[in-house]
Amino acid sequence: MTNLLRYIERPSDLRALSRAQLPGLAAELRQYLLESVARTGGHLSSNLGTVELTIALHYVFNTPEDRIVWDVGHQTYPHKILTGRRDRMHTLRQLGGISGFPKRDESEYDTFGTAHSSTSISAAFGMAMAAHQKGEHRHAIAVIGDGAMTAGMAFEALNNAGVHDVPLLVVLNDNDMSISPPVGALNRYLAQLMSGQFYAAAKQVGKQVLRNAPPLFELAKRLEEHAKGMVVPATLFEKFGFNYVGPIDGHDLESLIPTLENVRHLKGPQFLHVVTKKGQGYKLAEADPIAYHGPGKFDPAVGLVKPAVSPPTTFTQVFGQWLCDMAAHDKRLVGITPAMREGSGMVEFHRRFPDRYHDVGIAEQHAVTFAAGLACEGLKPVVAIYSTFLQRGYDQLIHDVALQNLPVVFALDRAGLVGADGATHAGAYDIAYLRCIPNMSIACPADEAECRALLTTAYEQNHPVAVRYPRGSGTGTPVPTHLDPLPFGKGEIRRQGGSGVAMLVFGTLLTEAMKAAEALDATVVNMRWAKPLDTELLMLVSGGHSHLVTVEEGCLMGGAGSAVLEALQDLNVCKPVLRLGLQDVFIDHGDPAKLLAGQGLDAAGMQASVQRWLTNH
Repeated sequence: MTNLLRYIERPSDLRALSRAQLPGLAAELRQYLLESVARTGGHLSSNLGTVELTIALHYVFNTPEDRIVWDVGHQTYPHKILTGRRDRMHTLRQLGGISGFPKRDESEYDTFGTAHSSTSISAAFGMAMAAHQKGEHRHAIAVIGDGAMTAGMAFEALNNAGVHDVPLLVVLNDNDMSISPPVGALNRYLAQLMSGQFYAAAKQVGKQVLRNAPPLFELAKRLEEHAKGMVVPATLFEKFGFNYVGPIDGHDLESLIPTLENVRHLKGPQFLHVVTKKGQGYKLAEADPIAYHGPGKFDPAVGLVKPAVSPPTTFTQVFGQWLCDMAAHDKRLVGITPAMREGSGMVEFHRRFPDRYHDVGIAEQHAVTFAAGLACEGLKPVVAIYSTFLQRGYDQLIHDVALQNLPVVFALDRAGLVGADGATHAGAYDIAYLRCIPNMSIACPADEAECRALLTTAYEQNHPVAVRYPRGSGTGTPVPTHLDPLPFGKGEIRRQGGSGVAMLVFGTLLTEAMKAAEALDATVVNMRWAKPLDTELLMLVSGGHSHLVTVEEGCLMGGAGSAVLEALQDLNVCKPVLRLGLQDVFIDHGDPAKLLAGQGLDAAGMQASVQRWLTNH
């Protein structure tokens, strides 16, 4: 740490610096950020791109009295460093450490918890309106990326906020990159930056020339209202009721600070368009911002290095290969992603089948209904989506897909705990929120080979089916190249025990359950399907065992264990049942194995829970 950054414990220290010192602080902050993330892993490209913008916002506005809401929040490391958490950055995204996203209970400067996209304008508008109603004088600032602006929620908020005279500032951080490259008409509209700069300069000259001739000046103003929309991305936002300013260079503090100071004194909702570069200041990240979006630990002097030994195949890769193979087999298949091409393993599918690949932007609701429309016309859509992101399209899932019983496959990546990203990204609820929907089925593969086979099974159905699988790799089970399915709605007995205990396992916790079963001499059943349940197998197992244990990497309330209890009641079977799964709490960030152990979902935890339960019974 060098001369300036070491003295910044809070934004008030930052505001004590002179303007001339800020570029030096930015250089120190960027270097500290790079070295810190290299030690811990985490989001890098997005944070390198917001160094100057973060400094400028905290320098101009009186935070935390003025509220800043960061959209998604994976660009807030500079904000964390400047708001009293510099010395805790070594704990970033680790168990007991600071979060990789804003959290209200972590700092008063984290005014709103964010990790899902496109919520910032709504939240900041709510804060601005609350201040107005309480007679308090403060600003609310939403910082939103161009990728997040593709979501309808952002425009719903603009539509609502633009008619209210409140001190709301929306900062569009335009870096031409969300995680995957942004798509759609809005992105093309925002891309007219060079024209915008030319127009802004020409407008200023014109105002000076015409100001001495009032009739001509008024005529020019009227013409401007009709013409400027063809040149700069201004008319769209001004039609919402915002005063548009920009675009300006988001790395030029000499532009940022005077502009923010001017905007701070304007009345009503303001829209500031800044242009930044992901990975700014670190050439390797500038050249490949996607690779450096969320790297693990690395040497900044060397950059990312491919491991000497190929890492195990991940479930995401299994899905990506299956998608390509099935697309080659069936021309009806189309793949859909809401702006997660890389994260969902669709890069190769996009390359091989570009006409059947659809990235709809950060628009989960649209993705689901778009899939429904495709299915209506005889195509076979596969929606690749994180479990936690499908929550954003829940009404569409019910109303547009399930109600009409359309054959859409949902490939639910990141089911269960996700580790460093924490509660906002954990797929804890999909079994519970999907199994209550008529016509919906849910497959829970135990390993990589089953994942491929159950994707095929799901694709063959004439109704909606979700296949849930976790982040990362499994047990290393060899994955076949064929497209043979497994029986729909059927499980299997993996181990026959003699203790009278049967463990009914849903998903990839099967491996740990098998270890626990060895110590318990328990039967292990690989259920495979949370809906429909294999009731024939359930009757067989319950008839031959005195105690049943359900195991799932999902919430206990309403989950697969609850489904077993309901089925036993319907079958008139009375057996003691122990349900093991995720407790009724939000589970924070940390190493996935430690998090599972903390929930009693490793082999030792399962064994201890069952033994305790048997003793009590």
